[in-house]
Amino acid sequence: MLKFLDLPWISRIRRNHALEHTTLNILSSRLPGRSLAGLSDAAGFWVVGSVEVDALSAAVVDGLTRLRGGERRLAYHAGCGTGYAVTGIVAGSLAWLGMLGVKGGYRQKLDRLPLVITLAMLGAVVAQPLGTRLQTQVTTCAQPGAMQITNIRIFGKGKIRLSRVSTRG
Repeated sequence: MLKFLDLPWISRIRRNHALEHTTLNILSSRLPGRSLAGLSDAAGFWVVGSVEVDALSAAVVDGLTRLRGGERRLAYHAGCGTGYAVTGIVAGSLAWLGMLGVKGGYRQKLDRLPLVITLAMLGAVVAQPLGTRLQTQVTTCAQPGAMQITNIRIFGKGKIRLSRVSTRG
């Protein structure tokens, strides 16, 4: 399909992104109500939020094992920035299109507002499955291959913590 997705550094980001989502999904089930976020790169991923190193380590190891066992659905996360970005781009673009050709002052723009709101809402609805598809087929790869967890570090104390999960392979 898209050959550039197989470039080594892009492949690593996609696999780390999948492990990040899997880890966050597992942590969410084990620590309900905990507010966590993540960010992936070619060398691993970050977890933002208060989580103990033992809980994080167990979730990462379990997540990698479960991905290897074929639980690909864990690599999808409803709160992924991919979905938000697609929604913003589609809804914003349709809203912009709805304002094309409007001349004059605020009254003409205000008259067009119902159309713009309708287009933006339609864009948000259409974008949801598109964002999910983009996430599952482009921005993540649920096949970890030879990935190994090399290090887990937690920075900060209390409610403000930043954790780094480093990987290779």
